[in-house]
Amino acid sequence: MFQSGIVKGCFNEMFFEDQRIRPCYDGVFAHFSALRPAALEEQSRKARRMFNRLGVTFTVYQESANLERTLPFDILPRLIPSDEWSLLEQGVRQRVRALNLFLRDIYHEQASLHEGIVPRELVVTHPDYCWAMVGTKVPFGQYVTLAGIDIIRDPGGRYLVLEDNLRVPSGISYIFENRQMMQRLFPDMCRRYRIQPILPALSFFARYLRSLAPRPTSNPTVVLLTPGKYNAAYYDHVFLSQQLGIHLVEGEDLLTLNNRVFMRTVEGLQPVDVIYRRIDDAFLDPLVFRSDSVLGVPGLISAYRAGNVALVNAPGTGVADDKAIYAYVPQMIRYYLNEEPILQNVPTYLLRDREQREHVLARLDQMVVKKTTGAGGYGMLIGPKASAAEIEDFAQAIRKDPKAYIAQPTISISQHPSLVNGCFEGRHIDLRPFVIGGERVIPGGLTRVALRKGSLVVNSSQGGGSKDTWVVPSDGQKQVEERECRIVC
Repeated sequence: MFQSGIVKGCFNEMFFEDQRIRPCYDGVFAHFSALRPAALEEQSRKARRMFNRLGVTFTVYQESANLERTLPFDILPRLIPSDEWSLLEQGVRQRVRALNLFLRDIYHEQASLHEGIVPRELVVTHPDYCWAMVGTKVPFGQYVTLAGIDIIRDPGGRYLVLEDNLRVPSGISYIFENRQMMQRLFPDMCRRYRIQPILPALSFFARYLRSLAPRPTSNPTVVLLTPGKYNAAYYDHVFLSQQLGIHLVEGEDLLTLNNRVFMRTVEGLQPVDVIYRRIDDAFLDPLVFRSDSVLGVPGLISAYRAGNVALVNAPGTGVADDKAIYAYVPQMIRYYLNEEPILQNVPTYLLRDREQREHVLARLDQMVVKKTTGAGGYGMLIGPKASAAEIEDFAQAIRKDPKAYIAQPTISISQHPSLVNGCFEGRHIDLRPFVIGGERVIPGGLTRVALRKGSLVVNSSQGGGSKDTWVVPSDGQKQVEERECRIVC
């Protein structure tokens, strides 16, 4: 049944190197080992049918066409012991606190730029540095209300931060849909495990959004601003608006009058206090950003600067999740928090530096190269998988515009057994914990799976899947409650 074996030089989340089961997986292993391949495939098909019926979809962008499909779901959950989760939780909270202070700083005093903690040129010339935000007061100083921090595990089992996502991070809905799916498919197993619940985090998010309302009111109006049904993550938008109890609107549903934002309703105009926007900065307000945008709201930034509406996340946060700025986050943590980073970065080469550039160019076949402003796994070079022609193309591109790229050594990220043709085979995975308000982390986060054998690309936009992620008691604590069948999800 479990045919993956252990890949040398790669951490396996479920098995030790000598093939023993990690203690927290004992119950899961026993449960799935007792099922026949045909039964496993049937459960997997059932999951696909239910996701299709529920409309849990994602758009995959390809050169020939854009395909809307259900997000592939792997029925074998990932388990994280609570002591490991505690470390991750502290680490991502620390990181987001520092990034939030960095954003406040670069749009006000710029102390970190004066002191050379982060190169000024890297920040103020960045395409996502938002000049409209200079000197603007943000409600409660909260630039990053929702962050998704991408974590990988190296061959030694050490958790490393791979990327920060601070603009409009997507994928929260899949965490909750995956949990519901597991409860439907394997209710007995879910009841027996003491899984940290995730629903309270959703309630916290709803309360947090309401707390950002600039005007004193007991019943603020909160809306989720979507680009519309053709956006790749539209399902995410619909799910969150329903679960958070907020209005789902498009730009044409809103207007501004006298520096206030209003929503058109059948009963007239309704003041809007908080906008959870899921559109990029460039399309938010045609009077400030792209003049051809029909997705945003004319006058929105003026109302925001006047302090009459809160925007989540704040405009201009994109500069802090740039892949070159990422390399400076450990320094930010020391500078703003006077603490040592709890989670380390993946070693990163800044190709604007001549010495680092030459080092990388001589080893491109061993490197992962990314555009500093890239996202979604597009435009990457994975050296060990690339052809000679692809490597040469990237070498030329780097020489032409070295500031636009960073490089990292290729890390064989951890594997987890995933269902493939009725058996479990190892597939590479990562983890995206979501941090709300710099305070609350949704237990477990979203585990993404690279479905193609040997692939390191887990992004949903490029065909990756996901699996439910359980935070369970650590080794030495009781993993499975055989008698107490309390529902904790």
